[in-house]
Amino acid sequence: MSSRRAVVLGGTGGIGSAVVRDLLDVSGRGGDDWQVDVLARRGGPAADALTAAGATFVPGDRRDTTALRDLLRPGADLLVDTVGLTRDDALQLRPFLDDVGSTVFVSSKAVYVDDRGRHANSVDRPVFGGPVSELQPTVTAGDGDPTTRDGYGAAKVAAEQVLLDHGAPVTVLRPSKVHGVGIGRPREWFVVRRALDGRERILLADHGRGVDHTTAASGMASLVRLVADAPDRRILNVADETAPDVLEIVRTLAGLADHRFDEVLLDQDAPAFVGTTPWSSPSPFVLDTTAARALGWQPPRYADAVRPTVEWLLETAHAVPAGGDVPWAEDPFWDRMFDYGPEDAALALLSLGRD
Repeated sequence: MSSRRAVVLGGTGGIGSAVVRDLLDVSGRGGDDWQVDVLARRGGPAADALTAAGATFVPGDRRDTTALRDLLRPGADLLVDTVGLTRDDALQLRPFLDDVGSTVFVSSKAVYVDDRGRHANSVDRPVFGGPVSELQPTVTAGDGDPTTRDGYGAAKVAAEQVLLDHGAPVTVLRPSKVHGVGIGRPREWFVVRRALDGRERILLADHGRGVDHTTAASGMASLVRLVADAPDRRILNVADETAPDVLEIVRTLAGLADHRFDEVLLDQDAPAFVGTTPWSSPSPFVLDTTAARALGWQPPRYADAVRPTVEWLLETAHAVPAGGDVPWAEDPFWDRMFDYGPEDAALALLSLGRD
């Protein structure tokens, strides 16, 4: 058994903590002995849990060059950047890449464009002829505002290019709709909260047929561990074994929450926004993971991988004091998601139509 050192930037987030737990679990099972240093801006329950599991927590900002130098100048066998976003972020890492055995940069499927230049964050969704491989064209690299629809993917591409052009063994991962314990925007809450609120019916646009590939953070972690053993310059899509449609996702999550909905499958004449879910997509967006599988990686099944997320959401919700709310509630992403008025109005109209 050998001893190796890993540095995880943003290690208390959903993806980073999954990577840390996976490395420490391998050590606990008698595999390679990983020493894992976790950099994050602040501590808290996630940092405490990782420390208790054997990681070393280092408080600091990912964009603080001094903090990066202190962590990376001694060298590392594995560097995982889960929070890097822009060209400048990538440039901060370049001086240290030669001292790292294998570097992993977490990008996004939002970089891909169809033949009309549409991407995942476009107002008009992209249309692809089938599963999207790593050879699919991307948006043009850019240095605009990465918080905007067009700026996010462009910033990620710019960061990818800086790291890959350096020549060191860098693996770029491109996930889609990441789910896992500790994810800052847990899309599964859309279903779990409805179950907790006792909603008997759930409305699903387009008959629940939308497909937008999901990616388990735990699956990403297992792929990170694999590429740590096989350093190279490459880009890999990372996603779950299959791409479940909205109806399958809702049924899976409801079952895990021990709830059953009366599913109301809406057609194209339904009111705007009613029945729209975090996974709704007018055209399928599926990632081709052939390249990752060729390395020996086995993607997880969605139904298996999402179970810990639902358990975490339920536990978090039950721990909230009366009158309080879950930590992610202030994210504008959830605006109108739980305004049940339009749903009830649509249900009333449907009932009248049947009468």
